[in-house]
Amino acid sequence: MIGLLLAAAALGSGFLGARSFVRRRLRFVDAIRRPAAPLVAGVAATALALPVAALPLVTVATAIAFGAGVAGGVASGRREPETR
Repeated sequence: MIGLLLAAAALGSGFLGARSFVRRRLRFVDAIRRPAAPLVAGVAATALALPVAALPLVTVATAIAFGAGVAGGVASGRREPETR
């Protein structure tokens, strides 16, 4: 049960962090508009999170959930312009 909660927290934090980063920092970068940008970001985030899977409560599924959250956050952040 704790592993499931950790995976859900990783998914949510990856999504929110990536979306805000794309909106704030990458709004004028042309490479973020490419169709493969969310996939590349998600795979890179999963690869960076895999060494953490050696911890007792964190599993490979948690790393994959984090990567999926980052990919979704990148896709969402590049689609919605920030209004002020």
